[in-house]
Formats: sequence, C-alpha cells, structure tokens
Amino acid sequence: MTDAVTLPASVLDRYRRISRFNSPYPAHDDGRAIDLYPADEAGISPVAGTVRETRTVGCPDRPYAAGTDHLIVIDLDDDWCRRAGAEPGTTARILHVIPEVSAGDRIAVGDALGPLTRSGFFGQWVDNHVHLGFRAPGADALRASGSLPVDIAVSVEPVSWDGTGVVVERGPTHVVLDAPAHPDPGNSFAAIATDEGVPVDGGLAHYAGGGAFRPVATGSGIHLGGTRVGVAAGRGIAWDPVDVRANGRRVTGLSLFAARDAGYGAKIVCPDREFAIGEAVSVDVVGSDDPIRLGVG
Repeated sequence: MTDAVTLPASVLDRYRRISRFNSPYPAHDDGRAIDLYPADEAGISPVAGTVRETRTVGCPDRPYAAGTDHLIVIDLDDDWCRRAGAEPGTTARILHVIPEVSAGDRIAVGDALGPLTRSGFFGQWVDNHVHLGFRAPGADALRASGSLPVDIAVSVEPVSWDGTGVVVERGPTHVVLDAPAHPDPGNSFAAIATDEGVPVDGGLAHYAGGGAFRPVATGSGIHLGGTRVGVAAGRGIAWDPVDVRANGRRVTGLSLFAARDAGYGAKIVCPDREFAIGEAVSVDVVGSDDPIRLGVG
C-alpha cells in the first residue's frame, strides 16, 4: 500500500471538473488535495464515513467572497479506505461547504453535506467547489498542512490546442474560449496538453507550480506552444519564469484543470484586460524577467 489515497472513478464521475494543483495554498503542494467541481451548488460527499466534527474557520478577506469558511472532518469507513488504497483510520478534510451535517452523522458517497460557499480562499475566477484532503491515522486533522498525496483512478485525455479561440464566456476577472473542444463530453475527463502530449493542471504561471495528469520523469522539460514552461519535479511541475499573452498583451495566466463537461475551453485569467463575447483571441507563452506570481495574502 502506498501513502497516496486514490479516488475511484465512481467518485470522480459525480463531478464535472477536477484539479489537484490549481491553487497557491500549501495544502495542494505535490497534489496533496483535490478540488472537485459539482454540476450545481450542492456540496455532495466524495467519501463515506462518520462526521467527526465541523468547524467554522477564518479565510482571507475578499470583497466578492464570504468572510469565513467551514471544515468538515470525516472518519472514513474501512470499506471506503480499502477501495481507495488508504490505511484504515484515515480521515478526510472537506472545505468550502456550509455544513448541514453534524458530529456522529453517517455519510455515503453522493450524500449532500450542505451548499457550497464562495470562500475568501478563492481567486475571483475560481468556480465554487469541494476541497478534499486526507490525513493518516492519528494525524492532526485540523492543521492546514500535512495531508496525504491524492491520486485519481481515471485517465485524462490530452487535448492539443493551438492557442486560439473565440470568447464564449466572460466573468469579472476571466474569459473562457470555445477551444479546445472536449473530445468526448460527459463520458471522460480531458485537459489541455503540452507539446509532449501530457495533460496538465494548475495556474500557468500565476501560481508557482502545476502538475500533470499522467506520470512525467523528474527533470523533464514541459513545453507549450514551442516554449518551455516548466520542469517536472516530483509529483508536480515547477513553472519557468514565463508570461502568458493574449492578443500580444500580458495577462495573469491560464487556469488549467481536467473537465468532463461540454462547456470546456481554455480559461484565461485577465483581471486587467477586457475581451468581448465573440472576440477572437490568440494565446502564446514567452520567457519573462518579471513573471506574475500570486501569493496567498
């Protein structure tokens, strides 16, 4: 048995999008947590077990978000642990859900935990989601760090992208393009691929690093659009100093994840740029002496 917890396909298929590395927070370092995006605002459980406790916790003060978040700690059933390759006694930590469950409640996979909350931990371009991490038996479940690595028991299809598309969705700090198209929406997960054909995950390059949805040899270069954007390091990717440009001007970055819904397309983080619905956009990546790096403050 490895120290990683592997989420079964039957769990992941309940969510439209997943990401292990698209976060600036230490809880996600080396893929030690996963964000699960439901199809609606219901915070459905990805695990089975008994609620140990719930807590309200502080989070960064954002004008677009709630001033508090919530933690749900669940003691996992032995059967769920067995299917996930986890040691009996492992606990789950769930954030970003307003709990409608209490200590002692029994929870099955797919049960409603409560509504999702728009937490101050989110960037404004981040959709509401369930954050899930795991702690080894006997480990402190309340600390922010110390979770086990998370693996996924699904294949993620690599999707090639030439960097172009048309804006089909616009938010306060992001736009979504109509490309690349999902190869099999509703039936499989897919993610934008590097030049090497590796589906990737993370905030390129506004967070310090990202990750891959398939193994990559440590030290291997990762390229996108002919530019080296990072180097594989352990379970993750350390981004090179690069800038993402849209129509020739620097933007904050690309939000990378795996999706199974038909609305998939490149997501450009651009709080200082405005793109109109229907506007054609061309994205490229270039080396930088002063790359954008967003912290956790």
